[in-house]
Amino acid sequence: MENQNNRTIIIRLIMVVVTIVFVIRLFMLQVFDPSYKFSAESNARRKITEFPARGLIYDRNKELLVSNQAVYDIMVVPREMGEIDTAELAESMGLEIEKVRSLFQNMKKDLQARKISSFQPSIFYKQMPAEQYGYFHEKLYKFKGFFGQRRIVRKYEYSNAANVLGYVGEIGEQQLKGRPYYSQGDYWGISGVEKTYEEALRGHKGARYVLVDVHGRQKGAFREGRYDEPAVSGKNLTLTLDHNLQAYGELLMQNKVGSIVAIEPASGEILAMVSSPSYDPSMLVGRKRNTNFPKLANDTLYPLFNRPLQSGYPPGSTFKTINALIGLQEGIVTPETRYSCQMGYHTPSLSVGCHDHPSPLDLRGSIQMSCNAYYCNVFRNILDNPEYGSPKTGLDVWKNYLVDFGFGYKLGTDLSNEARGFVPNSDYYDQIYGGSWGSLTVISLAIGQGELLTTPIQMANMTAAIANRGHWFTPHVAKEIENDTIPSRFTEPRYVGIDSAHFDPVIDGMELAIWGGEGSTARIARIPGISICGKTGTAENPHGDDHSIFIAFAPKDNPQIAVATYVENGTFGSTYGAPISSLIIEKYLNGEIHRTRKWIEQRMLEADLINESND
Repeated sequence: MENQNNRTIIIRLIMVVVTIVFVIRLFMLQVFDPSYKFSAESNARRKITEFPARGLIYDRNKELLVSNQAVYDIMVVPREMGEIDTAELAESMGLEIEKVRSLFQNMKKDLQARKISSFQPSIFYKQMPAEQYGYFHEKLYKFKGFFGQRRIVRKYEYSNAANVLGYVGEIGEQQLKGRPYYSQGDYWGISGVEKTYEEALRGHKGARYVLVDVHGRQKGAFREGRYDEPAVSGKNLTLTLDHNLQAYGELLMQNKVGSIVAIEPASGEILAMVSSPSYDPSMLVGRKRNTNFPKLANDTLYPLFNRPLQSGYPPGSTFKTINALIGLQEGIVTPETRYSCQMGYHTPSLSVGCHDHPSPLDLRGSIQMSCNAYYCNVFRNILDNPEYGSPKTGLDVWKNYLVDFGFGYKLGTDLSNEARGFVPNSDYYDQIYGGSWGSLTVISLAIGQGELLTTPIQMANMTAAIANRGHWFTPHVAKEIENDTIPSRFTEPRYVGIDSAHFDPVIDGMELAIWGGEGSTARIARIPGISICGKTGTAENPHGDDHSIFIAFAPKDNPQIAVATYVENGTFGSTYGAPISSLIIEKYLNGEIHRTRKWIEQRMLEADLINESND
């Protein structure tokens, strides 16, 4: 009996203790912990996502290129909607009534497809301009369940550099997977630096909680903003681009198809990267993007195609500079080595034509006059070098030099969709010729033709490597990231495996191509007071007129800019490539064009190769 009484006492004590614990816990929740109230008041509060201002983008001279502007997504909580006067809603939103009706239908379909709770806010109408939203906000009290959510979209201060800047758009469902930061309807960088530096530019979202009345009108901050999380603005980005040079390059390339890439040799910083035809980046901002993107995508001139990074062209005679350097490094030629040219290189089974010029020529003269025969001899001697035993091994040695110069693979720049170009090796020709081929079979590689394909940015990088006498830095467009550093790969030099002493005769030949006498191929590129060095090229084009190519750098002994220009269907390198490249160099170094060269500038500005070809 006594044991039973003890058990009863123990049970009662346990019940008392449990009751006391619950009472204390309830008291703590009610008096000291307001989180229960946070949930209880959920039907009277609303979470509003605070989207951060995207980082600003500047050029190398701190000229503002990209800023931000506010738009508003019109949100609705379906379960909170009352009776809606569709006509009045349409008038308040500045839309046609049929448009509003279709928005309601789309909302219903979207809720069903995505199985979203009707208590959750959904986007009813995206990106209403701030001016229109000001009017709509005054009428908002009439439309229960509706509210505005401020969004930030890009504002482009100029119409230039669309291929570098890129654009921002709504993230797709596939891209959401594995990216917890983003939600349906968020915006992110789709191309250009907006894509590459998305994480730095985007910032971090915040949240604001507000009390709303039965009509959905905001009545103030929830619990004095205690639970609010401020948005953190994105980091500002300073580009290596010189906006004035970029804009000038785009003017020179108007009504032409092609590209210009200008690099600072000492750093690999891209000063200008022109893709032509291009488009105004503001065309892909806001609601206009839905209309403009299909137009750009279907344009037969492909303005969305980033030619400096993605086009593959034969480098033509500009590649004689590389074959000269390889020949010097391999001991195949010396600066004094001479070869004769009888209007070309001739064998019993094959001839490679050339233009009329003095003969024989040494190495400097071969670049000055752009002699095909000279480089057919050099190239065959590289492949047939007895040291390697076969032209197959010789070709692979030749290719390895090209890879060191940045050809055949992506350079690794900080812009997406870069093409790798193509440099054939012995296996490639084995597959074509069944192993039965020799140096004469692939002789077109001697003059930058045949299967060889390079991108304009690779050619500009090659020019920078020559200007540097044997090394280059990975081309890039990011100069500074606010409170951060650019990737280290952009500051590490890469060497081409050719002794620096071998560059002097090649550079002398490039100087003579512009400043030499009769027969020099690029005399039109002369700039008063500037020691410019260059090389013309003509890329064969089976679909029409040949492409005009020119590479150049200046000054000779203290290079500050290296340029590669491609003008499709521009015929000879001296016709468009050389004048345009020299104008770019002169504009960058002097800030203006010399009066004696104004006629060249005018001719380039007025040249129309697009409409003329369609006549």
